Amino acid sequence: MSIHNFEQQIQHNSTQNPSKYFASNELTRAVLQGETEVNPKTQALEQAMPLSSPAGLLAGCTWRAQGCLDPVAMTTRLTATAAGAGRGGPGAPRHYAQRRMRNLNAQNYFQLEEVTKILLQGRFQFLHSLLDQLREKVQALQIHRFSHRTLFGVAAFVGILHWIHLITLFENDRHFSHLSSLEREMTFRTEMGLYYSYFKTIIEAPSFLEGLWMIMNDRLTEYPLVINTVKRFHLYPEVVIAYWYRTIVGIMDLFGIETKTCWNVTRIEPLNEVQSCEGLGDPACFYVGVIFILNGLMMGLFFIYGTYLSGSQLGGLITVMCYFFNHGEATRVMWTPPLRESFSYPFLVLQMYVLTTILRTSTAHMRHYMALCFSTVAFMLPWQFAQFILFTQIASLFPMYVVGYIEPSKFQKIIYINMGSVVLCFILMFGNPMYLSSYYSSCLLVTWAIMQKKNKIQRLGSSELQFWLIQGCAWWSGTIILKFLTSKICGVSDHIRLSDLIAARILRYTDFDTLIYTCAPEFDFMEQATPLRYTKTLLLPLIIVITYFIFKKVVRDILCVLCTNTYLRKQLLDNGELIFHTLQLLAFTALAILIMRLKLFLTPHMCIMASLICSRRLFGWLFCRVHFENVVFGILTMMSIQGCANLHNQWSIMGEFTNLPQEELIHWIKYNTRADAVFAGAMPTMASIKLSTLHPIVNHPHYEDADLRARTKIVYSAYSRKSAAEVRDKLLELHVNYYVLEEAWCVVRTKPGCSMLEIWDVEDPSNAANPPLCSVLLKNAKPYFTTVFQNSMYRVLKIN
Repeated sequence: MSIHNFEQQIQHNSTQNPSKYFASNELTRAVLQGETEVNPKTQALEQAMPLSSPAGLLAGCTWRAQGCLDPVAMTTRLTATAAGAGRGGPGAPRHYAQRRMRNLNAQNYFQLEEVTKILLQGRFQFLHSLLDQLREKVQALQIHRFSHRTLFGVAAFVGILHWIHLITLFENDRHFSHLSSLEREMTFRTEMGLYYSYFKTIIEAPSFLEGLWMIMNDRLTEYPLVINTVKRFHLYPEVVIAYWYRTIVGIMDLFGIETKTCWNVTRIEPLNEVQSCEGLGDPACFYVGVIFILNGLMMGLFFIYGTYLSGSQLGGLITVMCYFFNHGEATRVMWTPPLRESFSYPFLVLQMYVLTTILRTSTAHMRHYMALCFSTVAFMLPWQFAQFILFTQIASLFPMYVVGYIEPSKFQKIIYINMGSVVLCFILMFGNPMYLSSYYSSCLLVTWAIMQKKNKIQRLGSSELQFWLIQGCAWWSGTIILKFLTSKICGVSDHIRLSDLIAARILRYTDFDTLIYTCAPEFDFMEQATPLRYTKTLLLPLIIVITYFIFKKVVRDILCVLCTNTYLRKQLLDNGELIFHTLQLLAFTALAILIMRLKLFLTPHMCIMASLICSRRLFGWLFCRVHFENVVFGILTMMSIQGCANLHNQWSIMGEFTNLPQEELIHWIKYNTRADAVFAGAMPTMASIKLSTLHPIVNHPHYEDADLRARTKIVYSAYSRKSAAEVRDKLLELHVNYYVLEEAWCVVRTKPGCSMLEIWDVEDPSNAANPPLCSVLLKNAKPYFTTVFQNSMYRVLKIN
C-alpha cells in the first residue's frame, strides 16, 4: 500500500520537476525549452496511429493547428534527423519506436532510484508529501474562486460604466431631466411614441389588468378597428415594465416614500413655464431607466462572453474596449431607447453566449439547453425582425453540421430547442402567424427533415463533397419553398419583413411600400465611411487577421475530411464555436452592407471576435515567442488613440429638446376638438398625437401589416397628384375628421427619388402630369377641406 502511494508521489514529483528525472530525454529537453507542451491525448493517439498511416498523417493536421509544435511532430523530427532519413521515410516510425523505448527505460530507472531515496528519508516523509499536496489543492481552489470573483467583479464594473455612459449621452442630447412630461413624450418620435403610449395606458388605468385589457382591445390605433396591440406590436416589454412601475410605486406610496421630485422650469420666451419631475415615480424616467439598466447588464455579459470565447480575461477586456471605442457604430439605444432592438438585442448576446458554451463543451447539460430556450424566446418576443437574425444563425450552424463541426445528436437538440422556442412564442403572441411563416421556422423544419433522411440522401452522392452539396441545395431550396407555402397558408404573404427589404435591395425592386422603408436613412446601404471608422480603431484589421487564421484552419480541416474516412471526423474538426462565429460574422456583414440599421448586429459581433486575438488556440505559436500581455496592451494602446477621440466626440454632444410647433398642435387638439375626433396624417406625427392626446388615429409607424399599408397609402395620397375630391372621399371612408398636413413633406427630399412626389410618380404614373395636391391645399383647401389650425409647420384640415 505504501509503495503504491510512493509511486503516486514519484509521478507527482516528476511532473513538478521534470529535469530531475528526464534529463537524458531529448523530448523532455524540447519541452523545457518552450518548444512544445505534452498532450496526453496526443500521446494516446500517437500510439494508436503511427505517422506513416493516413490516419496518423491526418491527425497531424489538427495537432499542427494548435500553435506550438506537437510532441509527436517534435519527436518525429528529432528521430528523422538522427537517422538521416528523408521526410516520411520508412525508417522514421521504426527509429521513433526505439527512441521511445529507450526513454521509457530511462524513465523507469530514475523512478526506481527515486523510490530508494524516499524509503531512506524516514517514515514521516509520506505524511509531509501528503500535506504538501493538500496545500497545493487548497491554493488552486482559492485561485479558482478568486478568478470567478474577478470575472464577475469586472463584469459588474463595466456594466455600471456602460449604464452611466448611456444615461450621460441621453441627458446631454436632450436635457431630459429638465423637460416637462409633454416634452418628454414628444422626444419619443415615430414608432417610439407608439410603443410608449401603451405603457402609459397601462400605468394610468385603474388596475394593471384593466390596462392590459385596454391595449389588447384597442380602438384608438387603427380606428374603427379593434386590435390586440400586444400581438401586433410585440409589447411584452411595455407590459412587464408597466407592471414593475405600478408595483414599485405602489409599495413606496404604501410606506409614504417619495418617488419623484418636481420643480418649475422657466423656458425661453415665448415658451411658458412648465413643471419637470425626476425619480422612479416619473413614468418616462422609469421607462428609459429600465432600458439603460438592461443595456448596462449587456456590457457585463459582453465581458464574460469575450473572456469565455478567448480563454482569457484580457480577451473580455478587448471586447469591452472595442465596443466603447466604436460605440456610435454599435448601438443607438442612447438616442432611441424605446425601439424594439433596445429590449431584444441583449438577449441575443445571451443566446449566442449560451450557444457558444454548448458548441464548445463535449457534454452540454440540460440547464444549457433551458438557457438557450429562454434567451431565444426573450430575443424573439420584443422584435418582429428577430426571426430573420435567428435564420442566419441556423444558416451558419447547418454547414457546420454537414462538414462535421457539430455532433449530430447535439445539433438535433439545438434544432428541437429552436422549434420549441418558436411554438412558445406563437402561443405567447396569441397565435401570431408571422412566427410560423418565417424563413426561420421554415429552415428549422427543413433541417429536421434532412437530418431524418440523411442516410437516404447519402446514397445520392458518390463522394463526400457531393453529399455536402446535395444537403446544401436541399436546405436552401426547401427553406424558400416552405416559407412561401406557409405564408400563403397563414395569410401573411403581403406582410413586409426584413427579408423582403433585403430582396428589394438585391433585386433593385421598387414600389410605394419598399420606397417608404428604403428612403429612410437607417434602411439605406452602409455608409462608405463606416469601414474607415472601423479601421481607425483597429477593429477591422484585427477581425481580418483573426478571420484569416480561422479560414486557414477551415480549409485544412475540409481537405483532411475529403481525403479520409468520415469516422475520423470528430477527431479532426474541433473548435466549432470559432467557425460558427466566423460564419455569423459573414452573415452580419452582408446584412449591414444592405441595410445600415443592421450594423447593430455587425459591430458588436466584431467586438466579440476581436477577443480571439488573445486565444492561444489561434495564436499559441505567437505567444510561445513573445510576451502575451505585451501584445494585448500594445493593441489596446493603438486602439485608444482613435477610440478616445470617438468617446470625446460623443461626450461633446450637447443639446436641449424643443419642438414648439408640435407642442402648439397638441395643445390645440386637446382643447379644441372632441375626444372622439379621428385624425390622419404623417406616421411620426400620428404616433405623437395618439400618445399625448389619446385621440383615435387611422395610421401609425408600425408599417409591416398589409392592411395598415393600404390605409397609409390612402392617407399619404394628400402628397400625390390625385384630385382633392378623390382624396377627400377616401379619407371619409376611413372615418377621418381632421387631416394634419405638413408643409415640409410637400418638398422634403432625403435623397434622389425619395420625395413624396417622386414616390407617387413611381406608384401612380397616370397622374404624373397633374399639379401636386399638397401645393393646392396649402393655397386654398376649400371646398373639400377647411383649414382650422395653422402654424409654421402644421396645418389641420377639417374634412367637409
